[in-house]
Parts: sequence; C-alpha cells; structure tokens
Amino acid sequence: MRILLVEDSPRVSESIGAALRSRGWSVTSADTAARASALIGEQSFDVAVVDVGLPDRSGLEWCVEQRRAGTDTPILFLTARTHVKDRVAGLEAGADDYRAKPNAMDELVARVIALSRRAPRWTGASRSYGKLAIDRDRRTISFDGNPLTFTPRELDVVIAIAWREGRVISRDELLESVWGEVTERAAKSLEVLLVRIRRKLAAHDLDAIRTARNLGYAWALEASKLD
Repeated sequence: MRILLVEDSPRVSESIGAALRSRGWSVTSADTAARASALIGEQSFDVAVVDVGLPDRSGLEWCVEQRRAGTDTPILFLTARTHVKDRVAGLEAGADDYRAKPNAMDELVARVIALSRRAPRWTGASRSYGKLAIDRDRRTISFDGNPLTFTPRELDVVIAIAWREGRVISRDELLESVWGEVTERAAKSLEVLLVRIRRKLAAHDLDAIRTARNLGYAWALEASKLD
C-alpha cells in the first residue's frame, strides 16, 4: 500500500511513518500542503494521512482543493482539534475519516486499512492496460483486440483483483467475493487459478498480479478507462 503522510512535525512524522512502514507499506512524506499537492499530482496513493494544521495553509483547504480537482484518494485527518465542529468541518471538506491526536498507532493502522478497503472508486465496466482490455459486463478479456480464453471463475478472480485499482485484496476477501465461502477447498482452488491466470497473461509479457506477502493480492498494471 502507498501512503502519503502530510505532517509538518518531524517527530510526529517519523513516529507515524515508522508505524506505517512496519506493515510493509510505502510511505511518502510531505511537510507542507504545497509539497503534498505536488506529490499527489505526480503519483497515486492508496490513502493520505493529513495534519490539519500545516504551515502554509490549512489541511482542510488542501482537502477541498484536492476534491475539486477530482482527487479521490481516501483522506484521513489527524489533528489536535477535537471539538465536534472541527470533525464536522473535516468531513465536510471531503475527508473520509477524522482522528484526534494523540492517536494509538494500532488504531491508526486499522483506520488506514479500513479506508484502503473501500469499494473501488472506479465503477466503470471497462478498463484498458495498454493492449490488455477487460470488459466486466461482457465478461471478456482481450489483448491487442484478440480475445483471450479465461474460464468464468478465472474472469471473476481477475475482475475482483483488477477493480481494486492497485489496492490489496486479502485472500479471504477474494474467496468470499468469488467462491462465496472462505474454506480450505476454495483456497486451494484459488492457488491453482492464480497460476493459470498468471501463465496466460505472462504469454503476453504481462506481470499483472502481485502477491503482497501476508496481506493478499494486487493488480500491478496502470489502467485507463476505455470510453
């Protein structure tokens, strides 16, 4: 998971960053709103953890600006401002969660995981990844315009992973989504299907599914909408 941490206090930034990195996540830090805007314009993040009191402008103003610009990265505010009106202001600015400082690191990690597991932001039926195209409604996968052969369950697995936009989907979530049950039998079937899917995609030089150790699976290709 890729986290944008926007915090101007070096001590706090180091502490939070260490807690997030301990999960194996990539953390990119910014100490101003301007730097955060530059980073979020250059790369994609799964979650942004943002301090409200930034030196160059309010985190609330930054959030409003990002939402108006179309940024849909989940945003979690961390702040010493704990009044109800402050929390309301944060949520109205477009934040997805609002937590008071000091915050237990275990709870912060849990909140970040919860945000990363939101329903996929992209709800369109079709996606393309270079020459690879997936149509969820027509249930087809093609490469350079030529249809590829996938079984119905293989298709379900590909779609479940791809539609997470690079976010990790846990093994249990994947099993529940595709098989409707979390059992050892289903888990063994998933392992076999992943081998077959990876082999079919590798035939076209596509390394599309990555394993996040002890976490699950994620789609590794950059997508763009078809129409």
